[in-house]
Amino acid sequence: MGDVFLYVSEMAVPEVDKRVLEQLEEMGFSVACGIRALHYSGNTSLEDAINWIVDHENDSDIDQIPLVPVDIDLDAAKPFAITEEVKIKAQKLRIGANQLRKDKEKELEREREKERIQDGKRILEAKKTVEEIARKRMIASREVEKEEERKARERIRQKLEADKAERRSRLGMLPVVPSSVQPPCHVVQKMSAEVSKPVKSTKKVELLCECLRSLRRCHKDEDTRVRKAFQTLQIYIRNVTKNPDMEKFRNIPLSNPVFQERVGSLIGGVRFLEICGFERKRRGQFLYLPLEKIDMETLNSALFALQSALTNPFFGLLSAEMALNEG
Repeated sequence: MGDVFLYVSEMAVPEVDKRVLEQLEEMGFSVACGIRALHYSGNTSLEDAINWIVDHENDSDIDQIPLVPVDIDLDAAKPFAITEEVKIKAQKLRIGANQLRKDKEKELEREREKERIQDGKRILEAKKTVEEIARKRMIASREVEKEEERKARERIRQKLEADKAERRSRLGMLPVVPSSVQPPCHVVQKMSAEVSKPVKSTKKVELLCECLRSLRRCHKDEDTRVRKAFQTLQIYIRNVTKNPDMEKFRNIPLSNPVFQERVGSLIGGVRFLEICGFERKRRGQFLYLPLEKIDMETLNSALFALQSALTNPFFGLLSAEMALNEG
């Protein structure tokens, strides 16, 4: 039997379109994520890379630079004979690598399970927040109704006492001192104002939901564009919640063609980000969210509203039909 020879191959970072990679970096994606998206989407276009990221955003290795084998000149490569000792070492390395891979997969699965649990907790907390807000609004509404009923009864009582006093005056009898005195007008107004005072977080949630419903209604015949807009907004908001200290996730150039196509050109897209806290900077060329103005409660509510808009096929459409019927 002749000698068996082994040729050593090399691994390297794949070549991708640097211009498209820079555009992905401007949108807030990491270099590793951009290279991976371009490589596995065929290195064809920015649109294909974005679609790949949307489909694989939950992959554990989304932010790891991929490595691919590099072809080498077999004639120039220097072979070496495989001995029994080399075979034994190679077998041990394979066993160790397989065990390491299994351990890493188990660790990744545990991390994913923790992330799923955390996502579930965040969703439950958001639901509880919405329910608590609705409960407070209902209590406030009932208090207002009770106050109006009390005022109505007081007006009737005063009218009866006035009629009674008028009858006693006609008969020449002394007036009767009222048994109770109506509270001063300014006190009643203050109580009414305190009862009807809106909850700040409730107003924000309503604005976010109404903005998404309006976007859906204004583009009701463009389901694909609307869905892409919701997915892109979800990526922007999630990047901020996961990495609030990273400024690139809080800075969006309005002139970016992908942003304009997916969000900026749709009515309500930019407005949604402004409700989340983004501000126009540099003469309106950028949307920027200052670190000190990050409101995690608002951002989590925005993610919850976007998830509802993506999973509910009738989101925003029923409101549109009701508006047409009322018209």
